[in-house]
Amino acid sequence: MYRTRRLATLRRSLRLLRSFRYEQFRPAIFYSGLARDTRSLLDALTSDLTGHSLAGHSVLDVGGGPGYFADAFSGTFYVGLEPSVSELSAAGLSGFGAVRGDGTALPFANDSFDLVYSSNVAEHISNWQDMGAEMLRVCRPGGLVVLSYTVWLGPFGGHETGLWEHYLGGQFARRRYVKKHGHEPKNLWGTSLFSVSAAEGLAWARGVAKAGKGDFLVAFPRYHPHWAWWLTRIPLLREFAVSNLVVVLKP
Repeated sequence: MYRTRRLATLRRSLRLLRSFRYEQFRPAIFYSGLARDTRSLLDALTSDLTGHSLAGHSVLDVGGGPGYFADAFSGTFYVGLEPSVSELSAAGLSGFGAVRGDGTALPFANDSFDLVYSSNVAEHISNWQDMGAEMLRVCRPGGLVVLSYTVWLGPFGGHETGLWEHYLGGQFARRRYVKKHGHEPKNLWGTSLFSVSAAEGLAWARGVAKAGKGDFLVAFPRYHPHWAWWLTRIPLLREFAVSNLVVVLKP
């Protein structure tokens, strides 16, 4: 994990944290930067865990949104899958080879892609384990499946509804947001935002390995410097301190 750890610096963590404030009103700044960081992370993981470069390989982005990520994956055969037409057109981008489809029923044959990843999607669907199973299905043996999601009890679990309000419950955070802003948040608790714990993601990955459907390779906090990765190993603490969990499997 040399390259991945080398990427995970405090400077990177602070840069990503500063960009978060632009998500709602200048999304191009936030998502373009996040896309470049995602490409760097996946490049590093591919090199560390498979011994080859991501360049020239096929990549499926489950929940790719409006296309900000596509530019970052030049040199690969990139396919972005997104169920929402409004999300696909939100940025006014086109021509990215995007596919409209459901992450829990991927419209691709078995063993279609070298790398399948999902970034911040699991917390937005109620049956995210089904999506994980589909990601494993369409990934070629020896490839990588990378699932990254926002942990509910972390500081960003409530998304745009605030940094502490969700600790009093998703419905409370939603009502307070409406009272403050006069309209519903983008992510509606119980509809398009759900509670997913770090423990659930780790248990799912271990279950995949136990069932013989893949190897559970590594888990770590996505936005933390490498010297803080130990937080993932501590029950309860990880629920509050790991804002975004990455689990990596090899089919």
